[in-house]
Amino acid sequence: MQEVAEFLQALETERGASRHTLAAYRRDLGDLVEHLRRRRRGLRTAGVEDLAHHLAALRARGLGSRSVARHLSAIRGLYRYLAGTGALAADPTERLESPRPSRRLPRVLPVADVIALVEGPDAGRPEGLRDRALLELLYASGLRASEALGLRLEDLNLTAGYLTASGKGGRQRLVPVGAHALGWLRRYLATGRPALVKRGDPGLVFLNRFGRRLSRQGLFGLLKKHARRAGIRARVSPHTLRHCFASHLLEGGADLRSVQALLGHADIGTTQIYTHLSSRAVREMYGRYHPRARRVS
Repeated sequence: MQEVAEFLQALETERGASRHTLAAYRRDLGDLVEHLRRRRRGLRTAGVEDLAHHLAALRARGLGSRSVARHLSAIRGLYRYLAGTGALAADPTERLESPRPSRRLPRVLPVADVIALVEGPDAGRPEGLRDRALLELLYASGLRASEALGLRLEDLNLTAGYLTASGKGGRQRLVPVGAHALGWLRRYLATGRPALVKRGDPGLVFLNRFGRRLSRQGLFGLLKKHARRAGIRARVSPHTLRHCFASHLLEGGADLRSVQALLGHADIGTTQIYTHLSSRAVREMYGRYHPRARRVS
């Protein structure tokens, strides 16, 4: 898989792709190489029929349209790279059709459930203080899991009330942090984090009990624990709080462009999935603004 290795190296050095993106592309392209091997083809000898057969095989395995689209994105990127470097005379993916991913509405918790979740950790312990600060920050800022876990101390400006988040593709953005999250971050940095630091401070904001970077698995685990304690039956992930952040802002009257900037979406089309409002909010808006909504006495 020399071609794949070179492509991934180019993605990392030239486009600043994250390690999560690189790992996903490596898995997806590994699937392609194995499929072509069974058909006695190589990356350079595969035609559009071979690639279409691979995508059909992925669907037959039960992969959803979004997963197949992700595989196709990796395959297109690889073949564009090979054609661009002259390794191939033509790009066989130009004639491949893209599957249309279904747009599922994100799961959003009621405000009361989110408050119960973020206020659940025991702030009397260093790990509980960390959990409270982290959950408050996720809901207050809409950060992705990778952005929150990658935060460094120098990324915080608690005096001014904002942080610098490093998003997809290495893009940075300034994110305001609400008063509740600021207060809990200050408490955690003053007493909780120093108790978690062991030999050698890694400089990251959120640490595990060994003094190292809190992992994604650790974040999912603490979310599951606190959701259960808050009596929330729905599955809760870091992205759930990101969805809640966006949806609750829009329900409160925020405009779509502002939410797009806060979330760090390059395309506003990605943000539009959050424009679903609760039926109550829609009814209230209709009743307030439509000239024929109110009865005449």
